[in-house]
Amino acid sequence: MSVVRDIQVRAIQSGLANAFVKKHHYSGKVAPNSQLHFGAFLGGRLHGVMSFGASLDKAKIQGLVKNTGWNEFIELNRMAFDDTLPKNNESRCLGVAIRLIKKYAPHVKWIVSFADGTQCGDGTIYRASNFVLTKIGKNTTIGYSEKLGEVVAKHGTRSAIQGRVRLLDGFQLRYIYFIDKKKQGDLTVPILPYSAIDDFSAGMYKGKRISLAERKES
Repeated sequence: MSVVRDIQVRAIQSGLANAFVKKHHYSGKVAPNSQLHFGAFLGGRLHGVMSFGASLDKAKIQGLVKNTGWNEFIELNRMAFDDTLPKNNESRCLGVAIRLIKKYAPHVKWIVSFADGTQCGDGTIYRASNFVLTKIGKNTTIGYSEKLGEVVAKHGTRSAIQGRVRLLDGFQLRYIYFIDKKKQGDLTVPILPYSAIDDFSAGMYKGKRISLAERKES
């Protein structure tokens, strides 16, 4: 039986990463702004992808941490795993990817990512990886386009293409990981306790609404 130490995480080409994301990410879509991709391999086969890149609203995100240079932060845009890896190893793979970023891109001080509490989950892997929770917001962007017959990110410049978009019920949760621990002192927004997820009734796991308490997760 394969063991945890046999899992390897390394940088991979975008074509390989995007094909995996399309197959295994709940949205079935890649993030066009992703530039750096890591793959999780077991027995020489790809079982997970973590894709990083610039935030779409980079200037706004930059302001979350004062004194941050334009290229000193990055967003985890996509993360997808199949069901092959041993339980709870997604967070370990993410930790290895972060260490590789720290080693080979030392200018990156922090990472931001968002959990989709309308379709997927509330960020279990982020919490297991010691990301801090900085926002729980009612969903205002993810909805169902009746014209296209699919879930889309609502965007004013694409309104003619998307047509009427019916917003999905749920929340978007924002997490930040500080590679440079000193930068946490420059955070311009409050850190929320993980328990706030239940206070907002924002709990979701694998697309099902369930509280942290019900999962026995503190």
